[in-house]
Amino acid sequence: MVTQVPYEPTVDALGAQWATLIDLADGLDDDQWGSPSILAGWTVADVFAHIAGTEWSLTGRTVEPVRAVGELDYVRNPIGELNENWLDHYRTRTRDELMTDLREVTGLRADVLRAMSESDWNAEGFTPAGKDSHGRFMRIRVFDCWIHEVDVRDSLGLGAPENPAPAGVTRDEMAASLPFVIGKRAQAPTGSAVTIDFTGIAPARVHVSVGERAAVVPMLDGDADVVIHVDIADYARLIGARTTADPASVTVEGDEELGGRVVANLHYLI
Repeated sequence: MVTQVPYEPTVDALGAQWATLIDLADGLDDDQWGSPSILAGWTVADVFAHIAGTEWSLTGRTVEPVRAVGELDYVRNPIGELNENWLDHYRTRTRDELMTDLREVTGLRADVLRAMSESDWNAEGFTPAGKDSHGRFMRIRVFDCWIHEVDVRDSLGLGAPENPAPAGVTRDEMAASLPFVIGKRAQAPTGSAVTIDFTGIAPARVHVSVGERAAVVPMLDGDADVVIHVDIADYARLIGARTTADPASVTVEGDEELGGRVVANLHYLI
């Protein structure tokens, strides 16, 4: 069964997140634009090039590789190679050319999404998380863009994101991976329950019950074995193993051994 993702809030959040990234880029001076980012091998400008390149790829546009990017030690899969090819493409363009492209492609993509039928939105196809609905893919796009906003802000010391709508959609995508993190990676025992208390700009408590398989549930029958309190931006840093990630930013309440295993196994983005 494919994931049913609300259409309008997700498309609205994606549009809002693109607008936030464009505003953020426009506010940078040239030194900030060319600064190294917290991501290996990438400048701050490269983060915006990555967003533009990904959206162009979804329109069917391609670029020719100019070097063997698969040999880079931080490139681990074909998507990583595609990302690097787009960065190489934009490294030969000016800042204005990149921003013009970013505005154009996000406008094109917004038009496509606004014209999409319900059946196409819910149709099963490729997503970075495996086969699922196109809606799930677009929720992942919000998640990816929001995390890269955090990356840019962390790279330049610009504080936390301020728009709660894309952060809330991002949190919902984070929640979808919790059964994998808690049940498979952290090996939470059958019969246990874990609550993730997301704090910050998009607060929510997400409950995971472990039976034959771990699953997100609306509520628990009793108390959770462990409650993990974490700001959503800190959680983003941890699942992405960013250099700014700090396990000490997480507070564990209850079963400290199980909570520690969950925190130690949060990294799943590559």
